[in-house]
Amino acid sequence: MPEFMGRYPGDYAPPAFVEAGFPAWARWSHYLNFFFMVLIVRTGLLVRTQQKPDAFFTPKSGGKKISIYLWLHTSIDILWLLNGALFVVLLFTSGHWARIVPTSWEVFPNAFGAGLQYLTLEWPHEDGWVNYNSLQQLMYFTVVFIAAPLAAITGIRMSEWWPKRTERLNKLYPAPIARAVHFPTMLFFVLFVIVHVFLVLSTGTLKNLNHMFAGTPEPSWVGFSWFAGGLLVAAIVTWAARPMVLAPIASLFGKVSER
Repeated sequence: MPEFMGRYPGDYAPPAFVEAGFPAWARWSHYLNFFFMVLIVRTGLLVRTQQKPDAFFTPKSGGKKISIYLWLHTSIDILWLLNGALFVVLLFTSGHWARIVPTSWEVFPNAFGAGLQYLTLEWPHEDGWVNYNSLQQLMYFTVVFIAAPLAAITGIRMSEWWPKRTERLNKLYPAPIARAVHFPTMLFFVLFVIVHVFLVLSTGTLKNLNHMFAGTPEPSWVGFSWFAGGLLVAAIVTWAARPMVLAPIASLFGKVSER
């Protein structure tokens, strides 16, 4: 094992073209992704568990009447997808993609090595400003390129946008399959966020928060201040996302009614 760990310490050198640090677009996309996901999870659980919605929404163009929480869930989904699409475009046009896309087969033994270090509570070497360890890289790749598309394609299948009269397409992609995948995917995102935040806070809180919120490797409380402010905004908006507040906004796009 010591020989293995010496050969695969948990990470490998990134390509020479990858610049250190996090550009502003990556930092804003990171926060918006968190902000939208909080609302998506909250409204998704309400849609799943609420039997008698407090209000309903009907589009101006006509269509099925849905609960106002389903309207909000779908609307936030669109913003989340737009944010993700812009992130992926900028990721590949900037060369930043190599931070989360493996560029060597060494990623797998190094990910195993990093995992062993996490299990023994001896954290692997952290220098996220320059390079992620291999386990982080695989997880971020999974979130961006596997879990997010799964959430999107299963969500679309269950939405009102899915064509209802295409019997052949519906047989090829039944709604129960989409429903069976969509909820576990949400649970995966929730678990990922919990573990991610725990590791961020336990492997150098100020340093890590400065990386992603202040855009600097220098130690200070600036990143923490932005992080705390972002949490407060997310909490306030989540609390305010109720029919009394949502109705005036939803009425701009359709009709809001109690039944």
